[in-house]
Amino acid sequence: MMNSAYRSVHLTASRLINPNPISSSLLHLLPLYSSTHAAPPRSSPLRRRFLATPSSSSFYIPMAAGDDQVPPPESHLLEKQFESFRVQLEESAALREQIRAVVMEIESATRLIQANLLLVHQSRPIPGFHFEAVWLLLVTNNVAVSVDGAEIIEKAKEKIDDLKKFYGRLAEILQKCPGQYYRYHGDWRSETQAVVSQLAFMHWLETGTLLVHAEAEAKLGLNSLEFGLETEDYLTGICFMSNDLPRYVVNRVTAGDYDCPRKVMNFLTDLHAAFRMLNLRNDFLRKKFDSMKYDLRRVEEVYYDVKIRGLISGGDPPPPNVQAQSS
Repeated sequence: MMNSAYRSVHLTASRLINPNPISSSLLHLLPLYSSTHAAPPRSSPLRRRFLATPSSSSFYIPMAAGDDQVPPPESHLLEKQFESFRVQLEESAALREQIRAVVMEIESATRLIQANLLLVHQSRPIPGFHFEAVWLLLVTNNVAVSVDGAEIIEKAKEKIDDLKKFYGRLAEILQKCPGQYYRYHGDWRSETQAVVSQLAFMHWLETGTLLVHAEAEAKLGLNSLEFGLETEDYLTGICFMSNDLPRYVVNRVTAGDYDCPRKVMNFLTDLHAAFRMLNLRNDFLRKKFDSMKYDLRRVEEVYYDVKIRGLISGGDPPPPNVQAQSS
């Protein structure tokens, strides 16, 4: 009786608070439902991660290599290959050091030759009938060289034997690696081009002609079969030599040698025409050949100035057959 009265009072109070009868009727059932249906315990993140992973039998977990584990055969091949690479690189580096040591000596000897030949550009008076006999000329193949100039050339030629010895040492070094000439050729290419330039200039001062390829090899003691003078190095050195001729012409005219421009102009004209026979690509040699054209133009301008001022009489001497017919 008391329980029914208490329940009626509870329902009346709930209707006053919430007029919705369905919600109020279910309100007294919530404690009972919550007590009988407890929520499952929340699992930790570590447990969820473990449950999400596959079983140990479905995949392989690599373990730390022990002393008894044998590496695969591929690793042996890889290690052996790179070990051979290391040995090759070390041997190549040691060989390059030997080559560079000799190349530095070649460069030093070339600088001494160039320093001596710079003296021929000095403006010295050409001896005439009113000068003393000390200024006598040594005339060889239409190229006039003073006594001082001959001494300068002889002093420069003393270094040729040293160059021959240095190139012999280079050949001995390259014998250690047969078949690899072009691999190391770049280490002495520019120095060889400078050497050919100085040798060709000395040869022209003495003879008035071009130093041919075979003569250049003979001066340096090179063998075309084993260790020779590359054609491109020779041609580039000749182009370098032509760069010295305009300055030489100007200084000779200043010294009173008014026939020098004509001789140099004829020489450069023939040389330029010979180079035009070559099919040169757009590389360093082609650029140096283009510079020869400007050297020839400068010499032609000096010859033109001397000619219009009447400092020289007539032109080139007639050929021998023309002289014979006229006589």
